[in-house]
Amino acid sequence: MKIFLFDHIPFVLLYLLNMLFLFLFYRNLGGFDNLENTYYFIFLSNFLLGVFLLYRYFSHKKLYDKLTKMPSNLDDTISSAGTTPTSKAVNRLLRAQYNLYQKQIQMYKRKQEEHLTFIHQWVHQMKTPVSVIHLILQEREGEPYIENIQQELERISRGLNMAMNMARFGSFEHDFTVETILLHSIVAEVVNEQKRYFIRKKVYPEVRIDLNMSVKSDRKWLKFIVEQLLVNAIKYTEGENKRVIISAYESIKGKVLEVKDQGVGIPKNDIRRVFEPFYTGENGRKFGESTGMGLYLVNEICKKLEHQIELESRQGEGTTIRIIFTA
Repeated sequence: MKIFLFDHIPFVLLYLLNMLFLFLFYRNLGGFDNLENTYYFIFLSNFLLGVFLLYRYFSHKKLYDKLTKMPSNLDDTISSAGTTPTSKAVNRLLRAQYNLYQKQIQMYKRKQEEHLTFIHQWVHQMKTPVSVIHLILQEREGEPYIENIQQELERISRGLNMAMNMARFGSFEHDFTVETILLHSIVAEVVNEQKRYFIRKKVYPEVRIDLNMSVKSDRKWLKFIVEQLLVNAIKYTEGENKRVIISAYESIKGKVLEVKDQGVGIPKNDIRRVFEPFYTGENGRKFGESTGMGLYLVNEICKKLEHQIELESRQGEGTTIRIIFTA
C-alpha cells in the first residue's frame, strides 16, 4: 500500500491542481450561483479520483505485493506480478534476470565440478609416490636421516587426506552411509595409524572404551573426525609422558566420545572461533602446521551426521572435545 501511495502522489497533485484550475475558471464564468453546486463539483471530482485510484490499486495489487514482500526462494521471484502492461513488463524483466542467474550458477557449478575432479585426480596421483617412498624408507630403516623424511612424509599424507575429504565434503549427501559402528574398533584403528606421531611426540594414548559400545554413524567420516581430534591432541601437546585420553560413555544427551589431552590448551579469545574456516589462532601460528580447516570440517561433518560437538579448554591445562551421538 505504501508503494502504491508514493507511486500515485504525482497523479493526486496533478488532479488537485486541475480541479483548482477548473474551480476558479468555472467560478469566474458565474457557474457557481449557489453553495450546493460548489459542493457537488467538489464531490464529483473527488469521487472520480477515488474510483481511478481504486482501479489502479486493485489492478496493480499483485505488483505492489511483489515489490513489498521479500521472496523466500528463487521461485517467488518469477511468480506473476499481475496482468497489466507494467506488471507484464516486470514479469519479463524478472524472468530474464532469473535465467541469467541460472546460467551463471550452472557455469560456476561446472567450474567447481572440474576443480573437484582435478583435486581428486591430483590427490590419487600424489598418494602413489608417497606409498613408494614409504616402501623405500622401510628398506633403509636405521639410517640417521630416515626419521626426518618419515616425519615430513606423514605431514604430506595428512595434508593429502585433508584435501581429499575437503573435496568430498561438497557432495556429502551422496557419499555417506549410516551403519552401526563399534567405537573401540575405529578408535584403535586411528591410534594405530598415528602411532609414529605418538612415539615421536612422546605422547601416550589411553583408550577407555567398552569393546561392545556402538553408535550409528558413517564409518569413513567418523574415522576422519577421530583422526582430526587425535592429530590435534598430539600436535598441541608439549613435554614428555603426557597422555591423550580417548573415552566413551553414556550421558543424558546420548552416547559420548571424548578426546582429552594434556596440551597447551586454547587461549580464551580463540575458543569461540576455532570452528571457523581457515582460523588458526595463536596456537596455529606458534606451532606452524595448522591449516585452520581441521576443526571446521569436524564441526560441519557433525552437523551433517546430526552429531553434537562440545569443546572445553583452559590455556596450559589441555583441551577436551566431545562428540555426542544423539541417535
